[in-house]
Amino acid sequence: MVRQRFRRLYAIAAVGAAAVRCRKGFKMTSILTCTVRTFPAATTWAARFPVRAFSCSHQLNTAVQPKSKKTLAKNGVKNIVLVDGVRTPFLLSGTSYIDLMPHDLARASLQGLLNRTNVPKEAVDYIVFGTVIQEVKTSNVAREAALGAGFSDKTPAHTVTMACISSNQAMTTGVGLIASGQCDAVIAGGVELMSDVPIRHSRKMRKTMLGLTRAKSLGQRLSLISRIRPDYFAPELPAVAEFSTSETMGHSADRLAAAFAISRAEQDEYALRSHSLAKKAQDDGLLTDVEPFKVPGKDTVVKDNGIRPSSVEQMGKLKAAFIKPYGTVTAANSSFLTDGASAVLLMSEEKALAMGYKPKAYLRDFVYVSQDPKDQLLLGPTPR
Repeated sequence: MVRQRFRRLYAIAAVGAAAVRCRKGFKMTSILTCTVRTFPAATTWAARFPVRAFSCSHQLNTAVQPKSKKTLAKNGVKNIVLVDGVRTPFLLSGTSYIDLMPHDLARASLQGLLNRTNVPKEAVDYIVFGTVIQEVKTSNVAREAALGAGFSDKTPAHTVTMACISSNQAMTTGVGLIASGQCDAVIAGGVELMSDVPIRHSRKMRKTMLGLTRAKSLGQRLSLISRIRPDYFAPELPAVAEFSTSETMGHSADRLAAAFAISRAEQDEYALRSHSLAKKAQDDGLLTDVEPFKVPGKDTVVKDNGIRPSSVEQMGKLKAAFIKPYGTVTAANSSFLTDGASAVLLMSEEKALAMGYKPKAYLRDFVYVSQDPKDQLLLGPTPR
């Protein structure tokens, strides 16, 4: 899954990060110390829509009071900290990870986190992963990855899904487990492998195949087979779209850009800026959360391969990707389908300090917001 500049443009730029997350489910940069923030009052188009929020604290619905570092903790609630986090390199789908399964990447992120933190496996009480498009064979990818990474079969693990913020949901689930006193150390993560998404037989073919398993005689089987028609063989391809609206995020982004009067040039400039800054961070060695990953039978992957600064002139030559021919969202100013995984170690502050860790962040609170899936799909509040 990056930000600054125009407030209005942020709504469109967030499409790129959201699209990556929605397709990969593992972007972990974000989160928790956030409150609901609306667009400026001048943005009447956005202001007219209500939102519904779910928060872990009633304090998010009251006026924010200034607090010192000593008074940030809540009475009766443990301080919860982020110890460290790692990720595999994020790659374009169809490249070096093409022959892997999701749990392979998730396992790599777990092993990378263990190597980075030296946390004993037995000290981890629970593992939670988020994912969007589930592999049928490993529907509970958290459990399979944990076993593959060498964790005890007595360590519970489960998988959550919440579209673009699935891995954020994994993190807040871990926060809840620690806050409730059930756990002292939780690993939360996310994974997506867009290189190998499930492609199903058509429903007619599935019904026929299931009928064949129940047929008791040769005559019954032949009768079912005789009903098969050529259109039965047309596969059902997965769509990165909202089920309730059948609309992709690209279409939503185009409509949102038009509603906020965000030009094609502004989007191209922002995308170029994002790629340029990412390339600089990569070249300067600032992406320290990346753990090299040895792909079986291939070379070791050491960096993201989707960072590709171009030029405004080259980007301007591309045609609209979704609403043709007048849309403004293109392949250059939107995100690509991505493969990768990440993981973070969450602990109660007391446990972390006792084990000699220096926390990188304190996780104070979080909020989830529910909005209209068509007109407000990309207008969710973003963390600060």
